[in-house]
Amino acid sequence: MGVDYYNVLKVSRTASDEELRKAYKKLAMRWHPDKHPSSSKQVAESKFKQICEAYDVLSDPQKRQIYDLYGEEALKSGQFTDVSSPSSAMRGGGWKGSSFRYNPRDAEDIFAEFFTDGVSEKGNAANGGSDQTARKASAVETQLVCTLEELYKGSKRKMKISRIVSDDSGKPMTVEEVLGIDVKPGWKKGTKITFPEKGNQEPGIMPGDLIFVIDEKPHSVFKRDGNDLMINQKISLLDALTGKTLNLTTLDGRNLTIDVSDIVKPGHEVVIPNEGMPISKDPKKKGNLRIRFDVKFPSRLSTEQKSELRRVLGGSS
Repeated sequence: MGVDYYNVLKVSRTASDEELRKAYKKLAMRWHPDKHPSSSKQVAESKFKQICEAYDVLSDPQKRQIYDLYGEEALKSGQFTDVSSPSSAMRGGGWKGSSFRYNPRDAEDIFAEFFTDGVSEKGNAANGGSDQTARKASAVETQLVCTLEELYKGSKRKMKISRIVSDDSGKPMTVEEVLGIDVKPGWKKGTKITFPEKGNQEPGIMPGDLIFVIDEKPHSVFKRDGNDLMINQKISLLDALTGKTLNLTTLDGRNLTIDVSDIVKPGHEVVIPNEGMPISKDPKKKGNLRIRFDVKFPSRLSTEQKSELRRVLGGSS
């Protein structure tokens, strides 16, 4: 007979529709792949598909009748003409022809259809004939705080999560799982990464989505402005007038030397092209590095210093 669908659902061969529904609900919730870590997910997927296939066959009167008489292989061969009168067919030496066609259904489609708005506990469509839309728990959002270095270079993060799911009896239980997140260079604050159906679950409905929202940790040197990076650089009045060489360490660890030769006025800004943040849609391109200067004036000058400045700068006494 091949696979024993009754044994898969752990029901008797005389199981009623209600018993089939209860058995399927319990086992499908238990073995849904989303409830299992990666190490056992492959086993869960296989069991889940077999459970859904068993329910698909046994909950359909025509498929169940053929399966009971001839087994799984005969059912899937589709060589049947009339299943309404098995005794006459048997007298004729078995089912013949090809008017019956076995069409397997997708396991996730069966699962989603089982837990839908407009479908009662018994699985019968509710009055009104409205479209069946899978019910889903509310999404859960949580912040993923990244350093500016991570958002510049990209990084791989592993997040340990705890979420509420329903156990075999429908009672809530907490499970833990580790999710991998590939942070892309150039991502900005507010970027969302969605893990479908990895959020909390309520009895009788699909788990909600888990959404990580990128947040940016303040940096001690750089400040982000869109795709640009900004630095507020203090400079002495002497350096502002005579020039200065700045040495900066970039977010990816390079040493950057910047010669400032022009006279720097308060609020003056130097723009270094292509030294800003990577542009997420094209990481080979970057924004600008903008250095804004704050000129530090001396708190006091001696009479001699003032006279010397007047002489050098050409002022009159």
